[in-house]
Amino acid sequence: MISLNRAIAAVIVVTLVNGFFSTNMFKKYGDMYNGTITELRISNDKLRQRLSEYEEYGVKVDVTMYQPVYPQTDRTPNITADGTKIRIHKASEYKFVALSRNLLKRWGGPFDYGDFILLKGAGHKDGVYQVRDTMNPKWTNRVDILTTNDRFKYNNITMYKYVNEDEYLLTHNN
Repeated sequence: MISLNRAIAAVIVVTLVNGFFSTNMFKKYGDMYNGTITELRISNDKLRQRLSEYEEYGVKVDVTMYQPVYPQTDRTPNITADGTKIRIHKASEYKFVALSRNLLKRWGGPFDYGDFILLKGAGHKDGVYQVRDTMNPKWTNRVDILTTNDRFKYNNITMYKYVNEDEYLLTHNN
């Protein structure tokens, strides 16, 4: 039978050897990934700074919904203002929006048909949408999300022009 002293000595030796190899392994991998970790920290700091700028800028709008039916559109509810034909029963799947005229380039605004916008602060309707339609002239600073039959309204939502997944354009509505 092994004596108690030999068992304790064996456990200590195994622990020291394991500690030696683990320490060397962590140093090796730490050196290998150190540059990547530094780059990620710098990138995260830049993204945090840009995010705070996005919170500061953007266009404040009210967000509502509309359905492709005659009383809520013109006499061609399956054709948006830019000429896009849609299937009325699939309206919610398109992620299209109509903007009030003061937001569209045709009337001096910063957005054009085909532009992508990002809505933040609209609860479950936050996300990226494409500008395809125009609202009635009576509305200003408003976004209508094309939907099949949802009902919602969000006030004072921030809207940004979405360029790609890495960058937003800050827009001002002067």
